[in-house]
Amino acid sequence: MPTQPSIKPHYSDTLGYKRYLLLERSFSANTVDAYIRDVEKMLEYFSASGVDYKRAKLEDFNAFLIEIGSMGIAARSQARILSGIKQFYKYLVMEDIIADSQADLIETPKLSRHLPSVLSVEEIDAMKSVIDLSKPEGHRNRAIIETLYSCGLRVSELVGLKISNVFFDEMYVKVEGKGSKQRLIPISQTAVNEIKNYLPWRRCLAVQPGNQDFMFLNRRGAQMTRQMVFIIIKQCAKDAGIKVQLSPHTLRHSFATHLLEGGANLRAIQQMLGHESILTTEIYTHISMENLRNTITEFHPRGKI
Repeated sequence: MPTQPSIKPHYSDTLGYKRYLLLERSFSANTVDAYIRDVEKMLEYFSASGVDYKRAKLEDFNAFLIEIGSMGIAARSQARILSGIKQFYKYLVMEDIIADSQADLIETPKLSRHLPSVLSVEEIDAMKSVIDLSKPEGHRNRAIIETLYSCGLRVSELVGLKISNVFFDEMYVKVEGKGSKQRLIPISQTAVNEIKNYLPWRRCLAVQPGNQDFMFLNRRGAQMTRQMVFIIIKQCAKDAGIKVQLSPHTLRHSFATHLLEGGANLRAIQQMLGHESILTTEIYTHISMENLRNTITEFHPRGKI
């Protein structure tokens, strides 16, 4: 008779951890899957090394980090893996599966501060201007670019935007961000105009069942994918002669940076971006400082090298 596959000793703990992340922490399915994969890597390493994961010491965790570092995994990815591991051990302590944990003693790898690319208003206008409005999807693509930039949306928030959540008269949109948290964001008149130019084409589509309320649809009348928006943005940038590597998130970075440079309050920007921590929003102060430094270098007599 064929033998039944053995159940891994940690299976019930990782299954419970997955439920905890989904239901209590409200993490997205993608984030949860990434955390579970990372924890599984560690558990497999511990198993191969003869370490009981419920009794793991600081030196065991450090050995695992050395192992993944030797595999060429970058510091940023190591930090993400470590975040999932710490969450896992917090869950084990909280559920009284273990009495205590040394996971919180692990030092996070040093990360270099990455300053994202930012487009100028002229570059964004250039991306819109190269769109061929004689094509059926032309006005849709212009509306996508303007909505991303004017509202600072994540690409997932854009493709999930509902018509019923765009309030044209009141000039704001309601979006659902990470952790299913909703927020209200003002929308510019330019974005409203672009959306209204797009809506007649949308009304001509044979909308697929279940997609009636999504604002941005593909030619088949279905909700657009994140990948399709990436393709549109990259193609428009290429056609406009923009050389920097960019993505839909670049428009979100540009939204925040231009607000800060215009004098907006950092807390207000945090609220509009949907950042849980002000520390995440503070990266834009580094971008603005970099811009100021470049201005001094270029134009001030003491800035010349």
